[in-house]
Amino acid sequence: MENILAINLASSTSPVIQEVRGRDYIEYGTDEWKNLYPQFLIDLYYNSSTHAAIINATSDMIAGTDIIALEDDNLEAYVGLKKFLANANGSESLHEVVKKIAFDFKLQGGYALNIIWSQDRQTISEIYHIPVERVRAGRPNELGKIDTYFVSADWANIRENEPQPVAAFNVNDRSTPSQLLYTGSYSPNMDIYHTPDYNCMNWALVDQRVAEFHLNNIQNGFSGSYFINFANGVPTREERMEIERSIEEKFTGARASGKFVLTFSDSKENTPEITPIAVSNADKQYLALQELLMQNILTGHRCTSPMLVGISSENGFGSNAEELNSAFEIYLNTVIKPFQSNILKTLNKILTVNGINLPLEFVQSKPITTMFTVEDMKMVMTTDEIRKEMGLPELKEEEEQENFSKVGMIDGKPVFSTIEEAEAHAKSIGCSGYHAHEYNGETAYMACKDHSEATDLTKMTELEKFIDECGEDMPEDWELVEEEVVDGEHQDFDFEEVLNEAANEKLELASTGTARPDSKSSQDGVNKSYNDFYKVRYVYTKDNFLSQKGETREFCRIMMASKKIYRKEDIISMGNRVVNAGWGKGGADTYSIWLADQVEGCCNSLKDNKLELYKGGGNCHHFWLRQIYKTSLRGAKGKINSNQLISYTKARSEGFTAEKNDNLVARPPKRMKNNGFIKKR
Repeated sequence: MENILAINLASSTSPVIQEVRGRDYIEYGTDEWKNLYPQFLIDLYYNSSTHAAIINATSDMIAGTDIIALEDDNLEAYVGLKKFLANANGSESLHEVVKKIAFDFKLQGGYALNIIWSQDRQTISEIYHIPVERVRAGRPNELGKIDTYFVSADWANIRENEPQPVAAFNVNDRSTPSQLLYTGSYSPNMDIYHTPDYNCMNWALVDQRVAEFHLNNIQNGFSGSYFINFANGVPTREERMEIERSIEEKFTGARASGKFVLTFSDSKENTPEITPIAVSNADKQYLALQELLMQNILTGHRCTSPMLVGISSENGFGSNAEELNSAFEIYLNTVIKPFQSNILKTLNKILTVNGINLPLEFVQSKPITTMFTVEDMKMVMTTDEIRKEMGLPELKEEEEQENFSKVGMIDGKPVFSTIEEAEAHAKSIGCSGYHAHEYNGETAYMACKDHSEATDLTKMTELEKFIDECGEDMPEDWELVEEEVVDGEHQDFDFEEVLNEAANEKLELASTGTARPDSKSSQDGVNKSYNDFYKVRYVYTKDNFLSQKGETREFCRIMMASKKIYRKEDIISMGNRVVNAGWGKGGADTYSIWLADQVEGCCNSLKDNKLELYKGGGNCHHFWLRQIYKTSLRGAKGKINSNQLISYTKARSEGFTAEKNDNLVARPPKRMKNNGFIKKR
């Protein structure tokens, strides 16, 4: 009768908390899972597919795609926080740690972190995730507080895995270098441990038992379905066992379906009798049970739609899309965000100790990004609709209409429908005025006072002269070892010089052999024996998330089309050349392309009393990208680690004491306050 499904729904799945004489810790389990309640929850997770799907999907939503720091005026704290986000410990970023605690939080109702203090006990140097199933609380002290936790690799075998005491996290008692922080959501009648937010353990058990029942039916498909009676006498025990084995091997199991039974007898009276055991509507019963348990598990998890967790729905595709978006918003606000808020509060406690308690937020994924490709969205959605889905602000009407209304080309030069546009284009290419042409029966206007000036191929604009004089091609004999957005680098900081000084200090060079590669920059850091050096260059690039259009301004178009790299000192020198006329302060022809003049505490240039931010001016979508090239280490006696040197130089750059406007270099004006204008447009 072992193949009959029997589920005791009266069995308790609620945890039992008890102190045991002779134990320094408080046990946490059930009658069947003594002091192993976390392991019981893990067993449910592995044996109920519906339950596991909800746990996986929800924990992924809690962790999001990333966790980021919001920009702040306190640059020192911001830089420190960025470092902590990148390296929570020696091998993980903070988001990697958060993904683990988010999973524990959903599955177990709580999570644990190992806090490592610095040697001087002034700051927290590292945090590690500790699986909750390894943690038990010690007995409360005289004040009712838990000041010690116990950790074991396997609480089912504590003889071989003896529990080790770890001090509870306490900012006022830093005597121990390693402490444990255990926390979670509030649980009724629970002062010591935290329990899960779902209450559907019995239904997850039903899911597990039903799966086991069907598995046993497949493995033993013939048994229990038929009575076989032989009417030719009772064989010996050995003969009965042999007959049973033969029938079992030939006719049971999933692969036995469709086989036939062949018998031989000397009379009808001796023919074996095979009687089916009928189960009334068995398929419908199990289908109804499956639907019932799935609905109860979803309800227990407060899941607003099965599609959110990868469980298909009977609705059509159109209704699924509508259901998914509305269900996601409800699930996000009622389930996901409370989990995230708890995690952020815990992280804030840690960051406060280090003096870097700046606002953090989760980067949340949305269902629509998994339903459609970017190309699909571009075909059926407007720019503002796509930006809204990505969490970006809508473009203003005048920003979308920034392109000149060019009507055509004459002799390879653009003509415009208005005089104002022709004059504006003239300023951008280094001439002035306009002249008229007839184009398709209409009057059109071209930049410059006459046609010969506009079409003079030998005439170069100031920007073209700059690119010709200072622009460099990607060096073929150099290796690109680092490419990064210029974040936190002040215009007065010589990244290349500091990087090469660090390299020279690390290298022990041979006394023979020299190599002096051709270098255009006087700042290229040649080491003392001319055997090794780095080049640091900058490339003008575009934030493609801000726009799907081409280069709308002549300056941006030419800079992007040139595909050149530049030294920082040359970029700064552009501030003294008319490379983007009319976009300076008060409509001036010159301004800082790297980082503009300081006005009202912002990096800027001014046009028509509206503040605009360097590069291509207000609403510009471009920024500077730093590239680091390295040549061979000919003559060096020891290897040099470029990553270590670059990280050291970045740290020097971020700690450079200058006016705190450096991170603006890495942001297109379009992403700045007022879109790069001094006054809101």
